[in-house]
Amino acid sequence: SILDYCTQETAENTMALMLNLLRAIRQYDRSVQVDRVWDYSVVQHLSRIAGQTLGIAGLGRIGQSVARKARAFDMEVIAYDPFIPAEIAEGLGVKLVDFDTLLAESDVISLHMNLTEENYHMFNKETFMKCKKHPVLINEGRGALVSDDDLVWALDNGYIKGAALDMLESENPDLSTCKLLGRDNVLLTPHCGYFSDTSNYLVAKLSMDNALAYYNGDY
Repeated sequence: SILDYCTQETAENTMALMLNLLRAIRQYDRSVQVDRVWDYSVVQHLSRIAGQTLGIAGLGRIGQSVARKARAFDMEVIAYDPFIPAEIAEGLGVKLVDFDTLLAESDVISLHMNLTEENYHMFNKETFMKCKKHPVLINEGRGALVSDDDLVWALDNGYIKGAALDMLESENPDLSTCKLLGRDNVLLTPHCGYFSDTSNYLVAKLSMDNALAYYNGDY
């Protein structure tokens, strides 16, 4: 199996999306380059990132890498993962919590889970209504963890402050009808979080290493 070829890229993309949203980079860049306005006050109500709570859903390899990076930004990090040993979370300075606590206490929720029958549309209207801090939602897991329609509802009704999604519910979405487009508080990228020249090289190299190891009996 090939496990770590894009862990860094995906975690880095998570942080890039989060920082872009929380620092309103797109709005400021558009204000300068399109509107020709040089004025920091075009965006209001920015909060310092240090001290905010990042809630990670899925503390596997990528979630752990995100946790380390978020801790470097002086964020508090909590995580929901019923399968991860407690000592791994403790070693990262991450507090394991139940799902409802993650929803209630997070300023940012970052998804890093594989898709299963149990977590399909795990993030839905009922879930979003439990988000007491009106967090930013980041999805670098799988698109169908989130109901697109329910996320639109949560954004329209203020339960979710913003969203950064590296995938949508469908792997081939119809962008002509997507209700998440055209919003300043939503970033959408085309499932590119894994992508770099380095990850492309590693996926080929590690595949060949695995094949050779199998052929030589070194497994």
